[in-house]
Amino acid sequence: MTLSELQEVAKDLGMPSFAAKQIAQWLYVKRVKSIDEMTNLSLKHRTILAERYVVGAEAPINEMRSQDGTVKYLFHAHDNHFVETVYIPDEDRGTVCVSSQVGCKMNCKFCMTGKQGFSGNLTANQIINQIQSLPEYEHLTNVVMMGMGEPLDNLDEVMKALEIMTAPWGYAWSPKRITLSTVGLKKGLQRFLEESECHLAVSLHAPVPALRRELMPAERAFSIVEIVDVLRNYDFSHQRRLSFEYIVFKGVNDSVVYAKELLKLLRGLDCRVNLIRFHAIPNVDLEGVDMGKMTELRDYLTQHGLFTTIRASRGEDIFAACGMLSTAKQEEINKN
Repeated sequence: MTLSELQEVAKDLGMPSFAAKQIAQWLYVKRVKSIDEMTNLSLKHRTILAERYVVGAEAPINEMRSQDGTVKYLFHAHDNHFVETVYIPDEDRGTVCVSSQVGCKMNCKFCMTGKQGFSGNLTANQIINQIQSLPEYEHLTNVVMMGMGEPLDNLDEVMKALEIMTAPWGYAWSPKRITLSTVGLKKGLQRFLEESECHLAVSLHAPVPALRRELMPAERAFSIVEIVDVLRNYDFSHQRRLSFEYIVFKGVNDSVVYAKELLKLLRGLDCRVNLIRFHAIPNVDLEGVDMGKMTELRDYLTQHGLFTTIRASRGEDIFAACGMLSTAKQEEINKN
């Protein structure tokens, strides 16, 4: 709950108005597991509160650990559904990749989550729980909304979670610690940009609409050209960062022809491009490229004025790309 929602709770239960801030501190600063631990509330108020509410923190039910230190956790969602959360340690940084939906409606060709179909939105509680109940919480420096689901397709709950992360009564994190990744739902995109200061990463993957439609059906409704036009109305020259994610597929989008189209599409935007190596998934006829091709593409784009990096590939031995662990768990349940 946000502070305003906690204030309503306090009012409804006849608690003093300052109790809302006390509850917020117990939840988001001290990260208690039960209402009984909220010891600066009177016993009477704790009892009344516990009759109606629970803290809602739930530990992950499964995990997979990579040789490189990456850990994939499985969290229970609603009914017999599950979502994945990935913790990525890197020297002095600890990043958590958080899910926003069970499955996804976008059905991108290269994404395992899209193959699951869509089973429902996560609540703000279920989004925040992936952070708050993460065993490595104390080591977190960054959050990326890049897990299962399309965050802008569940915008009310995602914005609520972002408020909890950044508000002074919540985690009080700088929005610069948080990046939201999206295929680019136009209406949600504008609201996110206007109501939040978090970084934005756009899943691009093809600079030509016809090819992007083949890889990402959402292109039919939300054209990358339209998305870029919307982004031109916002200022990314200061602290807020705009990046474009570009998974490189062998023989599909890895030629200089597409690099030139990328330069043309993004000309004049204050942004960066993250090139990503493809993690193969079952029954999808797409292949990744070698590091030589990745470097060649990066150097070409950089030499032509587009700041480009190659994202380090992490957790390949545990299929850190989202969807694999939850799919396996779902199949196990369906068999039983």
